[in-house]
Amino acid sequence: MYAVVGCSECSHLWLIEGRSETTQCPRCGSRKDYEKRKKFVETDDADEAREVRASMLANRQGEGETFAELDSFAALEGDVADGVVDDDEYLAKSGLDVDEVADAGERDPRGPTRSGSKKEIVEAALSDLDRPSEDEIVDYAGDRGVSAEYVRKALEKLVRRGEVSESRGRYRRL
Repeated sequence: MYAVVGCSECSHLWLIEGRSETTQCPRCGSRKDYEKRKKFVETDDADEAREVRASMLANRQGEGETFAELDSFAALEGDVADGVVDDDEYLAKSGLDVDEVADAGERDPRGPTRSGSKKEIVEAALSDLDRPSEDEIVDYAGDRGVSAEYVRKALEKLVRRGEVSESRGRYRRL
């Protein structure tokens, strides 16, 4: 059994399933005996109870006529379950070429061989190469899609932080 009940303290409306001795308003927390609560409808159908509550809320906001034009909860739920548009259909109806979008999604704008962040690539160059020069690190990172400008700034920061040393144009991790 379902009931649409109201709170005499704050006018909140909610659904109660079954019967308990007391009920508590979810909004203000006032507690009353179930029998003393104002019950607007009691039904065995949860959808019917939801419909009544929704209708009452719409009427409170002056939207009763708009609500009356809507389908029932059960019908709307069925529409949603059947009416989901898949990505390909959505893209096609938006005027986009589905195959082109799929191809673009598979391409990595950072380059085909890049793995890790730009900083990780610079650090990997320092680990993988034996006392590399700045140009060797730039080449290593450039092959992985990292710009030379970024590499130079990263090396400068790493040296400043004391994580890397530079001597005679050669770098090594500390």
